[in-house]
Amino acid sequence: MKENYDVVIIGSGLGGLVSSIILAKEGYRVCVLEKNNQFGGNLQTFVRDKTIFDTGIHYIGGLSEGQNLHKYFKYLGIMDDLKLKKMDEDGFDIVSFEDQNQEYPHAQGYDNFINQLLKYFPEERETIQKYCDEIVTTCNSFPLYNIKSEGNYDSEILYINAKQYIDELTDNKKLRAVLGGTNFLYAGIAEKSPFYVHALSVNSYIQSSWRCINGGSQITKLLIRELKKYGGEVYKYKEVVRFGVEDNTVTSVEMKDGSSVTGTIFISNIDPKTTLKMVGEDKFRKPYFNRIQSLDGVFSAFSLYVVFKPNTFKYRNHNYYHFNTIDEVWTAHEYDEESWPKAYMASMNAGKEDVWADGMTFLTYMKFDEVKQWEETFSTTADKQDRGESYTAFKNLKVEKFLKKIEIKFPGIRDCIKSVHTSTPLSYRDYIGGFNGNMYGYEKDSNNPMKTFIASKTKLNNLYLTGQSINMHGVLGVTIGAVVTCSEIIGKEYLVDKINQFSE
Repeated sequence: MKENYDVVIIGSGLGGLVSSIILAKEGYRVCVLEKNNQFGGNLQTFVRDKTIFDTGIHYIGGLSEGQNLHKYFKYLGIMDDLKLKKMDEDGFDIVSFEDQNQEYPHAQGYDNFINQLLKYFPEERETIQKYCDEIVTTCNSFPLYNIKSEGNYDSEILYINAKQYIDELTDNKKLRAVLGGTNFLYAGIAEKSPFYVHALSVNSYIQSSWRCINGGSQITKLLIRELKKYGGEVYKYKEVVRFGVEDNTVTSVEMKDGSSVTGTIFISNIDPKTTLKMVGEDKFRKPYFNRIQSLDGVFSAFSLYVVFKPNTFKYRNHNYYHFNTIDEVWTAHEYDEESWPKAYMASMNAGKEDVWADGMTFLTYMKFDEVKQWEETFSTTADKQDRGESYTAFKNLKVEKFLKKIEIKFPGIRDCIKSVHTSTPLSYRDYIGGFNGNMYGYEKDSNNPMKTFIASKTKLNNLYLTGQSINMHGVLGVTIGAVVTCSEIIGKEYLVDKINQFSE
């Protein structure tokens, strides 16, 4: 590692890696610092019983030619080498309820999306059409979502509540539940989640939905390959613990191992609460510092990673969003010990095999409070600690309870299982770095949109922020967020023109 770089990026999550390539392509000398053993943040994968599991990327939208993420990935140089599997066009997501036997599909392509739902709601064509039109209109209000530098942005859309909008579309409670049924994608909260978050989350999947064959870490590998092609450098086991600041300018970062590096521009791809504390509370205006520290993280998750015995469980080329009842679509996070889990998302691994599944991931909400008694323990590949027998016992109880719930939807699944592995909010905290293990950064609130707004440019002269807590989460959201961050450095119109040139 050199002593000085033009750009120092802290954190190798998607936002940091995309930012690094954008700036390296522009001739900046770039260095990325990662505290863990594996690069990629939410793109990380791990292997259990020779089976690959994703930590966060279960499917990706907008990757067909001409669509937004395809264009961004083309510019970044990784699109042509991705190994992808297109999901079921007539139902990439399935919404279902325990108190009913019916499954409701979300299909790819808006006409197909409407036609597939009309089979179950024949009287509701106007409602479904209006819902689709509003999603497209909302997404068109965000210029960078459509790779434009300027657009007709109307701040009023920030105040539209997702549940309220869907409820006002129709009196049909079942259809409301089906349209809102994938809100796990953004950890939906009835009274808070804005409709624009819902629209930006589901639109790209309706355009096209894909699984990464053998996991999302291929995106990380391809991004690092591109970064190195342009002279950029990336280092693991480099945990930044402090920013050096002089005259409102970051001069250096110090690492846990005692090393330090200086730079001209610094981009933090780690949690903004952590970033501000490492820079120093006195370096920011008090109201700003307090506002960021007071933000509520979205919920965390408890995940089961199931390895199947060979040739026992059929592969399904879609995801499941399963709820106890249609009334719990927006309240699955409001559980107690008795009612947990109220809902879960289930996704299959995409491998070479089309007939039989080798693994499956089940995610459900879990509050950080449930694991708070172990919060002083940390466990990563770089720094392994044993959380103790009580933690293992806690997880085992949860596994059993979760499996019983899963068996109701998938009878006989237990007989197909070779092994079960878990992650808790502590795992998400330690490996991904989110505050209290939150899945998607901080809650967006339609009642007070500006409270949760975090600008990518800070008041320090050369410190920028990126990642899932800034702008939007998800592969597409974080990629666009990195473009926003880099636009502050090299200019939005210039950068957008470059991206469009590459994707033509």
